Amino acid sequence: MSEVKGKNTIVKDAIILFIITLIAGVALAFVHDITAEPIAKANAEAKAKAYQTVFADAASFEEDADVASKVEANKEKYDGAIVDEVLCAVDAGGNKIGYVMSLTATEGYGGNISLSLGVAADGTITGFEILAASETAGLGAKCKEPEFKSQFAGIKAAQIEYTKTGKSADNQIDALSGATITTSAVTKAVNAGLNFFAECGN
Repeated sequence: MSEVKGKNTIVKDAIILFIITLIAGVALAFVHDITAEPIAKANAEAKAKAYQTVFADAASFEEDADVASKVEANKEKYDGAIVDEVLCAVDAGGNKIGYVMSLTATEGYGGNISLSLGVAADGTITGFEILAASETAGLGAKCKEPEFKSQFAGIKAAQIEYTKTGKSADNQIDALSGATITTSAVTKAVNAGLNFFAECGN
């Protein structure tokens, strides 16, 4: 009798656990459906704001089918980075004056780092902005600070290098102290953008 009781208890507990799991799953799906659209909207607004920050001279940013196809064909070919999106930066007269890019650095210390980059038609970096990063507070997280980001603007070079001994060349930026991995990841992403511009952007 006690054996039957024990089996009934196990079956009952399993059913209860299944029901709880089912309810939790449905609730999570419901919450995801509610929050997905606002999150996507907030991300799009943050990206648009970043584009204006990295290319202040542009009046608008426009899609180009030819550029988009090149992005799709080349997005994951670069070392340590992915080119996610490239739009044409256009002035008030409708003239293309460069590009804005969304890039993902895949080798950050705390995971992927999302950033935006502006590149003028002559290859000069117009700006650089971190969109999202989970780097260590007080170390890699300093990649979001103006002191680090501002180093990239105005550089015209095929590749960016970072140094831990003080900038001595026009294509160099100073590494974040104690955060070489973060610095390297960001630099690789910026170089991916510059490579894309050199190979596909013109």
